[in-house]
Amino acid sequence: METKVDNYFSPLNEEEQRLRLKKKKWAQIRKNRALYIMVLPGILYFLIFRYIPMGGLVIAFQDYQPFLGILGSPFVGFTHFIRLFTEDTFVMLMRNTLIMFFLNITISFPFPIVLALMLNEVNNRGLKKGIQTIIYLPHFMSWVIVVSIFYVLLTTEGGVINNMIESLGGERIPFLTSRTWLRPMYIFQDLWKGAGWGTIVYLAAITNVDEQLYEAADMDGAGKLRKMWHITLPCIRPTIVTLLILKIGSILDMGFEHMFLLMNSMNREVAQIFDTFVYTAGIQNGQLSYSTAVGLFKGLVGLILVIFANRLAKKIGEDGIY
Repeated sequence: METKVDNYFSPLNEEEQRLRLKKKKWAQIRKNRALYIMVLPGILYFLIFRYIPMGGLVIAFQDYQPFLGILGSPFVGFTHFIRLFTEDTFVMLMRNTLIMFFLNITISFPFPIVLALMLNEVNNRGLKKGIQTIIYLPHFMSWVIVVSIFYVLLTTEGGVINNMIESLGGERIPFLTSRTWLRPMYIFQDLWKGAGWGTIVYLAAITNVDEQLYEAADMDGAGKLRKMWHITLPCIRPTIVTLLILKIGSILDMGFEHMFLLMNSMNREVAQIFDTFVYTAGIQNGQLSYSTAVGLFKGLVGLILVIFANRLAKKIGEDGIY
């Protein structure tokens, strides 16, 4: 009897168990191979275009010369970071980026929530789908097309808006070159293009709200506004918090293409942000190491803020993103 027990727990038996577990895992992979094949393109995308290029961040600590390569370029430590923090350009970039982020987080972020709440109250299905289709369409336009449309509308040379202002007795307004109008124009374009698409997530979250809660509120005589405030918003709060955390992580990442298309020599002082500066310094001026240091700083700030916002969300009782 003792011999059988010893044999059962013998190293050979443990090795057989490990082999069986491996075979079982491979059997599960073969069984679900269709799902793994579907996931493979996404994994390859992030591996090739997100993770492997991160190795190039080492040039932020080098005086990178293309003909010497990464391995041959001299190491300069934190020289480029010191330059970034000591130049007057840093103050301008931080100011412009933070102002745009504040406007984005206070106007562009809550607008899709309000829009989703309003659409949810539309009872006519045909009208609701028609409104959704109209507000979704701008999302499928590139920023080049969006900015071009506004250029035709706002230009001082034959623009529709300026023609209307002049016909009413006013003077033409240089919307496209004005420092004052740049930020309102940026936010309005961002709302027009992205707000409709952003409502999809919130409408999907609203569909998961228990209808019995609304029925109970009707029994208590609650109106639509009270049901929105006390039922709908608390039920979709986890979704709002998750998207807010991700939004906070992009505090210094306002998007290159949109601002680059709006920026010109007249409004550059208020339009230049970290994204456009990385392109200007790296591609146009050939300062690859310096622009990489700027991009690395921008990414680290976003990472720190995501971690901080996620911990704060957990402290107030939310799930967070991880």
